[in-house]
Amino acid sequence: MTEAPEQAIERAVCVYCASSRTAHPEYRAAARRLGEVLAGEGVGIVYGGGAAGSMGALADGALSKGGRVVGILPRFMADLEWGHKGLSDLQLVEDLRTRKHMMLTLSQAAIALPGGSGTLEELLEAITLKRLGLYLNPIVMVNTRGFFAPLLELLARAIEQRFMDPRHRMMWQVVATPEEVPAALADAPAWTAQARSFAAV
Repeated sequence: MTEAPEQAIERAVCVYCASSRTAHPEYRAAARRLGEVLAGEGVGIVYGGGAAGSMGALADGALSKGGRVVGILPRFMADLEWGHKGLSDLQLVEDLRTRKHMMLTLSQAAIALPGGSGTLEELLEAITLKRLGLYLNPIVMVNTRGFFAPLLELLARAIEQRFMDPRHRMMWQVVATPEEVPAALADAPAWTAQARSFAAV
């Protein structure tokens, strides 16, 4: 375990994912495959540092292919022994807020796998920061088993009801499989701080 670095890790993405051991096995399989795909592309992973569920599967997949995996784990979770023991680097932080900030700061894109309230909160925070021009990198949802369909419908409704601008649709990409993630990252529309000019509707 090390102290947190201050600069971004070269060629790294942050991945939001779940620790559930009881969700459908297909979610964990997709997480592991994403780890393998990213490692195969030479892309490092910054994630929440956990060993269970999709978190552990993601890390195990990347590590099995020689990938670099950096975990950002709040101290209370380390005290509960929730951390993955085999990571390239496990960094302890004081709280969840610091963890989220570091995950975005140390990476050049955000990828969301299916998950619960914590995963959704992280994803929506990244989208909100991008809307405000504070986060400019790609955001990709891996829509395993159609998990994100209700959220995408809700975001579309927010645009339809004029709570968001139609241009906000460009803030995220959606793919069906982990294999599609590298292309989605490469093809994501450019986003700049000029987004602030239409952040308010």
